[in-house]
Amino acid sequence: MTSQRVRDTKYRIAETAMGMFLDQGYENVTVEAVAEAAQVSRRTVFRHFSGKVELPFPDHAERIALVERRLREGDPDKDPVEVVIAATEDSLRDFLTRPELVLQRYQLTRVVTELRNREVIEHERYVAHTLAYLRERLGEGPSYRPMGLAAVIDAIHRSALGDWVRSGGRTDAVAQLQTGMSWVRSLVARADDDRAMLVAVLPDSDLTRRGLAALRDAARDEL
Repeated sequence: MTSQRVRDTKYRIAETAMGMFLDQGYENVTVEAVAEAAQVSRRTVFRHFSGKVELPFPDHAERIALVERRLREGDPDKDPVEVVIAATEDSLRDFLTRPELVLQRYQLTRVVTELRNREVIEHERYVAHTLAYLRERLGEGPSYRPMGLAAVIDAIHRSALGDWVRSGGRTDAVAQLQTGMSWVRSLVARADDDRAMLVAVLPDSDLTRRGLAALRDAARDEL
């Protein structure tokens, strides 16, 4: 079986399961019933999914791998925040390639707490990868900076996707994400400006000393 056929089978099982969960209730549907409805064996279901709770999430492992790859292959000379932003946009675009699956899963996770909790875990895995990348690449600076940036980038991503699913797919999630990321860039720029320092070499004279004293007095709160 080709990789595309394997992938198609995986998604068919997931979509069949979600439809049954919505129609019959999550607790009332067995893996065996899903296998029969999807016209595959029980063994095939477990080849793709570790258990029933995984059935609505056929795409998350692939998406985490996509983000990992984008971070790993990011230009080492590029601003690490920009690399994370680009990986996040790629992740959102990948979400939107299967809109019906995302919309159906949203309905399901609103009513099944176990699945909602599983979804939260997947989001945490994404944040863990971006946080590790930012910690490694941002270098010296306050320890909260990588964590804060990873969290706010993820929050904007989830907000854009959340608005999209709640609207039934009618909002422009990518445009909303890009607007949010422009705000992140402005935060980073302001933080960099706050840390900026001017270093100069000046002649040692009375005039220079008086000028430096005046600057010191004017900027006393900054020193």
